[in-house]
Amino acid sequence: MAFPSKATHKQTRAHNAALVLRVLFDRGPISRAELARLTGLTRTTVGDVVSALIGEGLAREVGRGPSTGGKAPILLEVVDDARHVIGLDLGEFVFRAAVVDLRGHIQRSIERPVGGLDGDRALEVVHELITELTGGGARGTLLGIGVGTPGIVDVATGTIRYAANLDWQDLPLGEILRSRYDVPVRVANDSRAAALAIQLFSERRSSNLVAITVGRGIGAGVVLAGELFHGDSFGAGEIGHTVVEPDGSECRCGRFGCLETVASSRALVARAQEIARDHPESALAKAADPDRALTLDDVVAALEAGDEETRRAVVAAGRYLGQVVATLIGVLDIERIVLHGSMASLGEPWLEAVRDEAGRRSLTLLSQRVTFELAPPIGDLVAIGASALLLTGELGLAVGR
Repeated sequence: MAFPSKATHKQTRAHNAALVLRVLFDRGPISRAELARLTGLTRTTVGDVVSALIGEGLAREVGRGPSTGGKAPILLEVVDDARHVIGLDLGEFVFRAAVVDLRGHIQRSIERPVGGLDGDRALEVVHELITELTGGGARGTLLGIGVGTPGIVDVATGTIRYAANLDWQDLPLGEILRSRYDVPVRVANDSRAAALAIQLFSERRSSNLVAITVGRGIGAGVVLAGELFHGDSFGAGEIGHTVVEPDGSECRCGRFGCLETVASSRALVARAQEIARDHPESALAKAADPDRALTLDDVVAALEAGDEETRRAVVAAGRYLGQVVATLIGVLDIERIVLHGSMASLGEPWLEAVRDEAGRRSLTLLSQRVTFELAPPIGDLVAIGASALLLTGELGLAVGR
């Protein structure tokens, strides 16, 4: 068995720089003395690191703090726009790309409809978006490119193993983008990217988190002990294809009765169509139009109008999701669960159904400590989370508390 060798001087410098930057990011404005105390580094080391960060434009002095008896200390903070990342959200119908700063603020964003596009044509749209945002070439303050995509992603290489909607199989997207734009590239599953955005940029920080995307598809991003968890085969969080009705409808994955067939937005809208047909007195029947299909917005409107049939359908969808969440609670014992995606627009009735069913089906000692919440209004979670892949991977910013 080979043991790791002693860290090189370069590795030690990089570690110290990441440590100081991490504290500056979380605690700034802060003095050099306080940085030394919180990092455990010597004042000399902190001074050298800070000088380097200032020289690179990543940190700056912002005046003096209160005196504790001697000379008032000079305070430091991270320069939020010192670096930028291009984050991509490769959705089912729309590809979005955004320029994001170090605080997760979107500086500019563009999107392209991709309904019906797959394979090489979908890849061309990715290039079009990046090229437009970089002005033809990656340069200046661009730290790198992050991508959040549906499917199974080998995060070590940036290879998309399987993305059914895009007809991508074993696509080395990370290498393709690195070669073309000559910057670091990180690629991850979209649900895990969204979890990273919530963990890094929401006001509440915790070491563990489950963030569940519920839209046309359903997936979970898991943060364990401050690290994004991908699984041995990079498929952690694929809960949408957990069977909850063995004799249920066929899923797009080819199996029957998957969670997505009963708890996704497409499943709920399909149920809304049935309600509109079978209950002419319902709000959904009144919203139905021969010239267009019902949408999730119609379901939300009917729910807010107090339509009982709609409420039952919404609660049923929430309870199916809660059934699977109960398993996550039992396996992971995580106390913070965040729900996001288009189904979150259903609000408290849906959230309460998820919460109640999860509590009913899991050990009380565990479930009574779990908090369920809707995602904070951060913005495009996948694009921001994709950019966060670079901030954590390239700059060493911390995910956990």
